[in-house]
Amino acid sequence: MKPTLYLIRGLPGSGKSTLADRMAWAMPAERVEADQFMQDEAGIYKFDPDKLMYAHSRCRVVTREALEQGVSVIVSNTSTTEKEVEVYSRIANDYGANFVSIVVENRHGNESVHDVPAETMQKMKNRFSIKL
Repeated sequence: MKPTLYLIRGLPGSGKSTLADRMAWAMPAERVEADQFMQDEAGIYKFDPDKLMYAHSRCRVVTREALEQGVSVIVSNTSTTEKEVEVYSRIANDYGANFVSIVVENRHGNESVHDVPAETMQKMKNRFSIKL
């Protein structure tokens, strides 16, 4: 059976990480998100814009390594633009994996646990792309 790359997308606070955790618990899959690469030595999350490119690069590397081994992957990042989604779609295609994009809505009204400024959230909402 070929692996699947699940891309969980949504705005900060929508529940992407929670869904990814539950999916990873229920199935054999590698789980990765940029937030993992924003933690200090003690495992405390601290957003650092200077680390953002590195964090996303690491997500792609981990994803490729897992798919190369035939392991499904769950990536939970905001992925607000079609370009960001296409990156993972191409990776799945490169390894002959299934690709599933899951959009998580914030209907429960949670706020970002990472204190994303309202202005930044609005920009993310404005650029969020969905293919129906």
